[in-house]
Amino acid sequence: QPGEAGPEVHRRRPGGQKDLSPPLEWYNVPEGTKSLALVVQDLDAQDPDGPARPWTHWVVLNIPPPPAVRGLPEGFSGKEEEVGGEYAGIKEGVNDWKVPGWRGPKLPTAGYHLPSHRFEFRLFALDEELHHGHKVTRERLMDSIGGHVLGEAVLIAYF
Repeated sequence: QPGEAGPEVHRRRPGGQKDLSPPLEWYNVPEGTKSLALVVQDLDAQDPDGPARPWTHWVVLNIPPPPAVRGLPEGFSGKEEEVGGEYAGIKEGVNDWKVPGWRGPKLPTAGYHLPSHRFEFRLFALDEELHHGHKVTRERLMDSIGGHVLGEAVLIAYF
């Protein structure tokens, strides 16, 4: 509903682990979908060298559509091969830190108030599987899906 707060993104560190990618689920993908692609961005990121601009936290491609894969479990990033099965062909691209996989929001330093940031989770239903390696960026992904998007879904979460 307009005006209501969306879900929150939390950076969890159980047992000293690195931050975990969030669990995601999806339903009702368009008929004819061959693969899904996901882009997660902080829409309110502050660039120390310039104005605020979207900051990419995660790029994921070649996600098999349902019923094969109905979502990604928490902590999935970096474990495609380990999880195996239908997940084995999923590729993670490079985020704006220039590393592959999920990188969660940075917590503020003590005494610093961080205003809420909007995190956009954008899922694309595609009519083809993409042929990129692990070095694909958001920009390259967006360039390559032109004319192949059957539908898309957006979730805005707050951190």
